[in-house]
Amino acid sequence: MSNSKIGVLFVCLGNICRSPLAEALFRKAAAEEGVESRFRIDSAGTSGYHDGDAPDARTTETARMRGVEVTGSSRRIIGEDVEAFDYLVVMDAENLREVRRLVRGDGARIHLLREFDSEAGDDLDVPDPYFGGPRGFEDVHDIVERSTRALLDRIRADHGF
Repeated sequence: MSNSKIGVLFVCLGNICRSPLAEALFRKAAAEEGVESRFRIDSAGTSGYHDGDAPDARTTETARMRGVEVTGSSRRIIGEDVEAFDYLVVMDAENLREVRRLVRGDGARIHLLREFDSEAGDDLDVPDPYFGGPRGFEDVHDIVERSTRALLDRIRADHGF
């Protein structure tokens, strides 16, 4: 785990829709609260399907229309990420199973992002909008924005700032 900055890694399947959006929204929330410098924020996927690809155009367009810039390129999560990040924040139960396979001991804190969503109820999966229409990307943006803001509040409370 990181010593100087709090490392937060967002993880989904391909690292082109949900996790880069979560990275961008968490970064924006931290910047708005003046605490972005306290974090190292990144995203990755459990698969290598899209290695090196830019975020999905539908994700970036939905975010851009809401004033958020989603950038980066897809990469697969690797074992070193488990040690390098304090929080591994996954989008769904399948991602959770894959990330747990990488974890040895209790190093990083692994969470489903929707654990922090006050509207999640019993459904803790962030739906994958990849094969859906535009409304799916809007819904996912709402879910991820709520959840990342609540995650930031939780981390700040855990670390006392």
